[in-house]
Amino acid sequence: MATLCLCSSSSVKPTLIHSFPANANLSSQQLLLSNSPRKRALFNNLPVNYVPESLKWRTRVSFFPFFSTKSKDTESLKLELLEAIAPLDRGAEATPEDQKLVDQIASKLEAANKVKEPLKSSLLNGKWELLYTTSQSILQTKRPKFLRANGKIYQAINADTLRAQNIETWPFFNQATADLVPLNARRVAVKFDSFKIASVIPIKSRGSGRGQLEITYLDEELRISRGNQGNLFILRMVDPSYRVPN
Repeated sequence: MATLCLCSSSSVKPTLIHSFPANANLSSQQLLLSNSPRKRALFNNLPVNYVPESLKWRTRVSFFPFFSTKSKDTESLKLELLEAIAPLDRGAEATPEDQKLVDQIASKLEAANKVKEPLKSSLLNGKWELLYTTSQSILQTKRPKFLRANGKIYQAINADTLRAQNIETWPFFNQATADLVPLNARRVAVKFDSFKIASVIPIKSRGSGRGQLEITYLDEELRISRGNQGNLFILRMVDPSYRVPN
């Protein structure tokens, strides 16, 4: 869930928990970056080195370097971040050196964040897929791989109702829902109130599932968050129309 990913500190510890719009005003270099085949490949689970022959020459030449903009820098950083995390199995295969590199790139993106009050932004609404985390409570790398969450992990957020839902797929299909209590325009306290085992068996929380989360980068397709225990979460938007069920 970035990464925002919401992690509970309770005894019930479910291991649970963004497509660029066409823009006629973008410069040719920005269009090249936002429509990068390498980025599309990374977001659509294609090989990272997928570049059509017709586009290869454009990736090797910069005709107007003096037109470089902050937007271009941000897009380049996002591509660099996606490439860095692509082979890391959501963070489970990351070495300390990998973690350091990912954190450095994420920090540069966070410094370029244009959404200063993410909790008031409609960009937050929808279903996000977790791409990378340092949270061991999610990765569970000490367990055999067949006992980990091997399918995709999602997190849905409703900024208007301050509700969140963590969704784990294969093989456990667990779910958790939580209230979000704003602490400022970027940070929330997370209070889990219900869990479902295998998406069916309900378990009510007794209020012990709590944590805090700060949204440090947000745009139409990418979200970076950091938890109160220092964990990093990187997520991509997959369904902006999705809403957390009541």
